[in-house]
Amino acid sequence: MPQHHATLLDADGAALGEACGAIVPWWSFTKTLIAASALILARRRRLVLDAPVSGLSCTLRQLLQHTAGVGNYGGMPEYHAAVASGERPWTDEELFARIPRASTLFQPGAGWAYSNVGYLIVRRAVERAADAGLQQVLQELVLAPLGLHASRLAQTREDMRGTAFAGGHDYDPNWAFHGTVIGPAAEAALALHRILTGDLLAPDERVALLRRHAIGGPIPGRPWLATGYGLGLMTGSMLAPGCTQAIEVAGHSAGGPGSVGAVYHALRNGRTAAVFTAGTDDGETEHEALRLLTGKSADRT
Repeated sequence: MPQHHATLLDADGAALGEACGAIVPWWSFTKTLIAASALILARRRRLVLDAPVSGLSCTLRQLLQHTAGVGNYGGMPEYHAAVASGERPWTDEELFARIPRASTLFQPGAGWAYSNVGYLIVRRAVERAADAGLQQVLQELVLAPLGLHASRLAQTREDMRGTAFAGGHDYDPNWAFHGTVIGPAAEAALALHRILTGDLLAPDERVALLRRHAIGGPIPGRPWLATGYGLGLMTGSMLAPGCTQAIEVAGHSAGGPGSVGAVYHALRNGRTAAVFTAGTDDGETEHEALRLLTGKSADRT
């Protein structure tokens, strides 16, 4: 397997083997933290998840679950060309000129389409509700309450140069419009474990986080048997090669220049694994996370 950094936690949140301190980009696992922040702000009556977002026909809950029908930039050649050439990231206005906020792929609630643009809209709503930038929001609402002190929002190329994977060192993290946290692989595992098993969220909020919108079945080259999405969480069942029984998981895969990640919690045995790997192979990284969740000890670098 390519260079990777991993941590496995038992059901009590203790590391099985050494906790990996390598600083890695959490990429889209950041969505889980944003969703937790939104639920906390809703509890404090600073946000309303089920009211239409200003100027749009969808709700924050639909944006959090990718059922709002908002478009995305992942398939746009001009986006990839701009990132590759080192251009400055687009402003919100420049992004929305290319992917209008109010233009939808389907009627909200009538389908599912993964959208980083939708999470940018959520990010801005969360920042307005908290009257603070995303770094402060995540630090005060999620990271510090969970006891995680080495992780933070990446905001400059210099931040990325301090991460473990050389392939992302020249990336401007502001191209990830919804934001990406960087931190130890061990803290990524702890973040998910404590969000799903601790007292950061009320029981009904965890139920909302995990409530699944079914998406589909197996994905070639990846361990998924059934896929779904909660609020900032990929959910469903995975099957390890040579096994006959699938396990139910919740977490998030992650990917960006130079690395991919898989941060997942096994809903039955309570284990949590975080694996971050150099390269682009989502399936290999998810298979490694599944291998850890099904009972084997972690391989570490």
